[in-house]
Amino acid sequence: MRPEEYDVWLFDLDGTVVDCEPSYARGVFDRTGDRLGYDFSDRQIEDLWHGLTGTRNDHLRGCGIEPERFWTVFHDEEDPEKRAAASYVYDDARRLLDRLHAADVPVGVVTHCAAFLAYPVIERLAIGDWFDAVLACDEATGFKPDPAPVRQVLDELGVDDDADGIMLGDGESDVAAAWNAGLDAVHVERHGYARRGRCVRADYRVPDFEELLGVASPTPPEYTAASEAREPGDVVSGPD
Repeated sequence: MRPEEYDVWLFDLDGTVVDCEPSYARGVFDRTGDRLGYDFSDRQIEDLWHGLTGTRNDHLRGCGIEPERFWTVFHDEEDPEKRAAASYVYDDARRLLDRLHAADVPVGVVTHCAAFLAYPVIERLAIGDWFDAVLACDEATGFKPDPAPVRQVLDELGVDDDADGIMLGDGESDVAAAWNAGLDAVHVERHGYARRGRCVRADYRVPDFEELLGVASPTPPEYTAASEAREPGDVVSGPD
C-alpha cells in the first residue's frame, strides 16, 4: 500500500500508534480499585485497557461497577506526566507515519484518550510533526463510532467530501467510525484475534503495519492482511 493511494489518512492513537508500559496501567487500576473497593486482576486490566472483550462499560457492569463512577475515579488517578513518560511508539507505526510524512499526505488523529492525557504523550514522544490535526474526543465532539469527530478532523484538514480516505485503529469503534464517515478502515490486531475472542470486520485486517509497508510480518496466516466487502451505506456501531 502506497501513501498516495489515499488522499487522507486518519489514525487512532492508543493501541494503534502508541502504547503504555503495563506497570503504569497496573498502578492506575490499583489506585482506582482501592477507591472503589475492587481488586482488578491482570487479565481484567489488559481487557479494559485495550478494550479486548467487547465494550469497556459492559465489562465494568459485569464486575458490578457503575461505569460513570469508574471513569471519574480512573481519570482522577491518571497522571499525565507519568503516563507520557511510560508511553512509547510502535516501531511499525513510526515507519508508516514517517513514510506518510515524507509523502506530504494529510494525516490526522481521532482518539478517545482524554485531551489532558493525549497531548502530553504526543509532546513527550515528539510525534506532533506527524499529524496535521489531532482531536481528543469528548462529550461535545461525540465519540467513535459516531462519524462526527472523524468528519470534524476531515474538515480541519480541508479534505473534500469526495476524497478517498482511510482510518487505522485497534478498536471496533475505529472501524465503525471510519465506515460511518465513508472511509475505508484498517483494523490492527496487536493482541491476536484468539485473545480478543473474535475477528473484527474491516477493509483490511493486519497484525501490525508492516504489511501495509510491504514488509512480511512473522505472524500466522490467519492473522495476515485480509479484505472484506461491505454494503454501500452500511452504518455500523462499535464498542465503547
